[in-house]
Amino acid sequence: MISIICGTNRGQSVSKQIALYYQNSLKEVGANSYVLDLKELPKDFLNVALYDNAGKSEAFNIVKKKLNKSHKMVFIVPEYNGSFPGVLKTFIDALDYPDSLKNKKCALLSLSSGTQGGALALSHLTDILHYCGMNVLAQKPKLAKIEANFKNGQFTNELYVSLLKEQIAAFLPF
Repeated sequence: MISIICGTNRGQSVSKQIALYYQNSLKEVGANSYVLDLKELPKDFLNVALYDNAGKSEAFNIVKKKLNKSHKMVFIVPEYNGSFPGVLKTFIDALDYPDSLKNKKCALLSLSSGTQGGALALSHLTDILHYCGMNVLAQKPKLAKIEANFKNGQFTNELYVSLLKEQIAAFLPF
């Protein structure tokens, strides 16, 4: 089972739409996956799942247990303020270190409204995931000007479709 992590807790996010698109793309090639939407984390997650409270949030423990069973993950990462959303970093911090991520494999995909496609966000996240012992796939599509290239749940830019297909083809045997 592949976990697809929607890296924001913003409502009505393009990231969630792309996570669902990615899930459908995996299904088309016979891979099972589920979407973990950070918007669905417990409302009091910050106060009940970290540090001295680690392991005390039953709702978060359910999320963590499901993720821990995954050996592969896909992170859909929007660019926020030149990096990735703080909720994603907090989520990673609340996981079991190092067991939740160590020796697992992941693929990264970023998106942004700007022209760089979230390149800095992926650089920062890659450093963190490497520190946690995760193996990161080299193909990391950076989807720039996303509002112009993704409409009604579909990509309007054929290059982006090709990049996702290429990433999936490399990720499955990874």
